[in-house]
Parts: sequence; C-alpha cells; structure tokens
Amino acid sequence: MPSTHETDRSRGARAVASRYRRYERPLSALVAAVVMLAFLAAYVTTSLLPAVVVAAVLVVVVRAPLLDVGGTVRLETDEPPEAVVDAFTGPKPPVLAFQWGIADAVSVGADAVTYEIGYLFGLRSVEMTVHARTDAADGERIVELEVAANGQPWSTYVVRISPGDGRTVVEYDYEADRRFGLRRVPQRLVAGRYRDTALAAQGYEVVERDDRYGV
Repeated sequence: MPSTHETDRSRGARAVASRYRRYERPLSALVAAVVMLAFLAAYVTTSLLPAVVVAAVLVVVVRAPLLDVGGTVRLETDEPPEAVVDAFTGPKPPVLAFQWGIADAVSVGADAVTYEIGYLFGLRSVEMTVHARTDAADGERIVELEVAANGQPWSTYVVRISPGDGRTVVEYDYEADRRFGLRRVPQRLVAGRYRDTALAAQGYEVVERDDRYGV
C-alpha cells in the first residue's frame, strides 16, 4: 500500500500534469486551425483547387517526421538510492508524469505498465506502454525505460542513480525513438514549461538540463 508521502507526491505531480494538458490541448488544436484558416484564405483569394493544394501541403509539412529530440538531465533528491530505483521502476516513473498523470487508466502487468490516455473528447485514445529494466555498474544503479505508443517505439530513458554528497544524484539521458512533426511543437513547448515543476512536486531538483533538438 503506498505511503501518504508517496500519495501526496503523486497527487502533486498529477495536478501539474493536468495544468500541462489544459494548455497543451488548445495549442495542439491551434495547428489544425491554422491549416483551416490557410485553406479558407486561399479559397477566398483564389479558388477551390489552389486552396486544396495549399491545405494539403500544410498538412504534409506539419505532420512530416522532421524533429529529432533528446537530452541529458541531472537531478538531486533527498530520497535514498533504493527508493529512487523503486520510483523509476514502479508504475509511475517520475520522468513520465505527463503520461500517468493524465491517464484515464493505469494497468500494471507482469513485465510492463500501460497508460490509457484519451483525447478528442474520448473519441480517440493512445496506449503508452513502459518496460523497465535495471542493472548496476561502477557503484551506480541503472534503470532503462522503454516507452511505446500503441505498440510502436516512442522514447527511451537511461537513468543512472548514485549516492552523492548527502543527496542522491539522478542523471538520465532521453531520446525519442521516432521523429516528430511540427504539429508536436506546441506540445513540446508546454511540456518544457511544466516538466521541472512536475519533477519538483515529486521531490527531485533539476540541477542541470541539456535538451537537444535536431532535424
């Protein structure tokens, strides 16, 4: 049974994730609105066929897998290393608060945890599945999280956990396993605003962050 301490942290992270979702959804919808406005503008100033061409080109541009995302983050926490390992291998890894924090359901299986996340007013949903593996090397505990979306690779986190000077040091590398289209940029921008707050709600201080974006 989770402790009150763990429950409070989970509740705090879930509140941050809800704020993230509140802003992310309208901004993501804005991309579709821009495409529609471009279509209407082209239709009014030209005719139907050029307007359809403009809309088709914009749809291809915003959906094309162009962006490669990754980075390295260094955290510190007052929690002991074993507790941190348990958190990262449990059903609610701290770095995935924006997934389990907005999930309609969390299912824990024998070797994976699955988050059912609905959108478009429940008309569509995505299943995020997380597989966790642990290892040890050079005095560090290593946790690898492989995340899939609807069965397709989504991202990988390699987390190194070690005792520091009175605190536990957590350093993780993350890398997207697929490229993302421009339509995901609003989502990334909103996540960038709230992700450190979500980690802080769970007791992790962000000491250093190096995010990388490429094409």
